Amino acid sequence: MTSRFIVRRAGEADPAVPAGWAAHSKGFSRWSVVDETTVAVHTGFGVCALEPGGKVAAHLHSYEESVFLLEGEVLLASGEGSFLLRAGDYALLPVGLPHAWSNRGGATARWADMLAPQPRERFGGDTEFVPPLPTEALEPLHVDVRDPRFRSFGHIEPSNMDPGRQTQDQLAVSASMRTALLVYSGISVKMMVDSDLGADLSTMFMVQYEPRGVAGSHDHPLEETYMILEGEVDASFDGERHRLVAGDVAWAGVGCVHGFSNPADRPVRWLETQAPQPPGRYSYRFTRDWDYLHQALGTQRRDSEGG
Repeated sequence: MTSRFIVRRAGEADPAVPAGWAAHSKGFSRWSVVDETTVAVHTGFGVCALEPGGKVAAHLHSYEESVFLLEGEVLLASGEGSFLLRAGDYALLPVGLPHAWSNRGGATARWADMLAPQPRERFGGDTEFVPPLPTEALEPLHVDVRDPRFRSFGHIEPSNMDPGRQTQDQLAVSASMRTALLVYSGISVKMMVDSDLGADLSTMFMVQYEPRGVAGSHDHPLEETYMILEGEVDASFDGERHRLVAGDVAWAGVGCVHGFSNPADRPVRWLETQAPQPPGRYSYRFTRDWDYLHQALGTQRRDSEGG
C-alpha cells in the first residue's frame, strides 16, 4: 500500500533554485519538502532562503501562498506596499497577487511557505514573472497588524503559546479575528493564516504541547504538514512511530491515522498547515469514538493505528 505520510529530517534538506527561477533571482533557494513528486495532492510546502543582497523578481502564482519568517529579515513588495518581515511575522499572498522579495540585511533570511493548490511543474510551477512593481522602490514598513494596511499579516512569539501568559497585555496581536489561544489536554493552538485573514485554500497555525501533552489517534479529510520549531515530539503515522526534532518536517495525507505526544520535560512547538481548509463539521475523526461504537455494537475493528 502506498504510504499516506512523509517524514523528512532537517539533515536531508537539499535547497535548490526552483526550475525557471535562475534568470529571475539572486541568492534564492528553496527546500521543497512536499510537492507533486510525493504522494501529496493538495499541498506544496518548503523552506526558502534568501542570502544578503539576494532578490526574487516580481511574480505571481495561480496558488495561494502563506509564509512564516523563521529567521532574519526580508522585504516583501506587493501591489499593496513594501513590507519588512522579521522572525515571527507571517503573511498571506492571495492567488494572482504580484510580489517580489529582497534581502537588504546582513544575514540570510529563512521562511517556511505553504502553497495551495499544489504547484504543477508541467505548468511552469504555476508562476508567472511580471514587470517590476512601483512599490519595490518604496521604503518598507515594519509589520504592524494594528495598522489596517497590514490586513494580510500577523506576528506570533513563542510566549504567545504559553497558557499562563494570556493576559491582556501579553495576548498575541493578530490581524485575524481568532486571537484566542485554544488550550486542551496539554495542547495549545493559535490560528495564524485562516479564513478570517482572507485565506480560501489553506490554513497555517502554531501548535504547542506541554510535557506529557497527548493527542489521541485521528485522521482528517484534508492534508496536514508539521514543521518542528523547538523541542521534540513522538509522532505516529498509520502505526509507524517517529521521534521528530527541531527542523524536521512531516506530512499526513487524507485518511492517515496519526497522533502525537510530548516525551520531554519541556514544551514542543511546531508550525502546522492544512489544505484544503477544514470543513465546518467532521474535520477530525477520532479512532476512540469509532472504536467505542464498534464495541457498543459488539463488532470488532482492525488495528486502530494501522487503519
